[in-house]
Amino acid sequence: MLSKIYKNRDEIDTSRLRAFAEINLTNFKHNIDVINNMLDDDCEIVGVVKANAYGHGAVQVASYFESIGIKHFAVACISEAIELRKSNIKGEIIILGYTPVCQKDELIKYDLTQALIDSKYAQELSELPGVVKCHVALNTGMNRIGENRDNIENIKSIYKMKNLDITGIFSHLCRADSEAEEDILFTRKQIENFDYIIEKLKEDKIDLGEVHLQNSYGITTYREIHRDLARPGIILYGVPCDPSDEILCKLPENEQFRPTMSLRCKVAMVKDVPAGENIGYGNNFTTTTPMKIATITIGYADGFSRAVSKKDFKVLVNGQYGRIIGNVCMDQTMIDVSNIDDVKEGDIVTLFGQDGDNYLPVNQLSKLSGTITNETLSCIGSRVERVYHL
Repeated sequence: MLSKIYKNRDEIDTSRLRAFAEINLTNFKHNIDVINNMLDDDCEIVGVVKANAYGHGAVQVASYFESIGIKHFAVACISEAIELRKSNIKGEIIILGYTPVCQKDELIKYDLTQALIDSKYAQELSELPGVVKCHVALNTGMNRIGENRDNIENIKSIYKMKNLDITGIFSHLCRADSEAEEDILFTRKQIENFDYIIEKLKEDKIDLGEVHLQNSYGITTYREIHRDLARPGIILYGVPCDPSDEILCKLPENEQFRPTMSLRCKVAMVKDVPAGENIGYGNNFTTTTPMKIATITIGYADGFSRAVSKKDFKVLVNGQYGRIIGNVCMDQTMIDVSNIDDVKEGDIVTLFGQDGDNYLPVNQLSKLSGTITNETLSCIGSRVERVYHL
């Protein structure tokens, strides 16, 4: 079921919201326009909406993408694909991961496109009745799925199998987000491996269908690649993969991406705490002076990582900076608001996003919890309500 789309963020009724992710659809449109300008005119975007659209809400995001002209979508597994199809997404839905062959009938029923992870899997799928749409996966160096260039005869054999309607072929660049010389050389080797396989297949007059290789950083950095489709992931959502990004931040102003999610919660309680008191679990924070402490309505069960405890994590309340103290709890967290004016129950707290004149990037949460931004976003929990605005 699609959520309501507000005309702007000021219209959002937050009175019943405990913790919420605010999704800016207009920023999605901006990011797609930027990506399109980086690609050839005849190269189409595959909207990568796996993992609940990186935590943004797959159905709502895919529906919006389709409304602005996106015709292809990529997910990780069949359950994600069926959810989209049942929600009236009409475009091609590519399953990039493994689907048990016993679910072939569902692949056909919901008109899904299945990645063929190797020739053995393709053979097993072909032996079951019914014709299924497929894209052939190639291993060009990541060693995750796909046949590699040394197995060119295995790859060719896939195209001779019955009951497989092969409409595309692809691989994945696994180090394109790095500027290290060895990673650049590795990525160029991946491109070389991919091109070698493609040319060998063309020599046999094999109809490859839609060819795709570029992921987010393949699009931004390796623009010499010219293929039919491109699969942007994290850049669709307007943020870098690495929280210490040195690539996207150097793009010119007209190619800067805009973050699509802000994470917010509420102040539940404000209290004055004297010096010498413990705060939260584990006796890991003791007040050394009198402090004003607010309890806020988010915790690690919401995807707000416990790893940011004791790391001077900043938050925004009423446009002013506070900081987390003590350990992040499962459902609640305590913050120091001693220097913030007029904090009261029900005030909105921003964990990342804009509040007044100040802004907190999601990078802070990723960096202090020791992970990449992709994980930070995709781990935002189901009880964090998603709200959408233009």
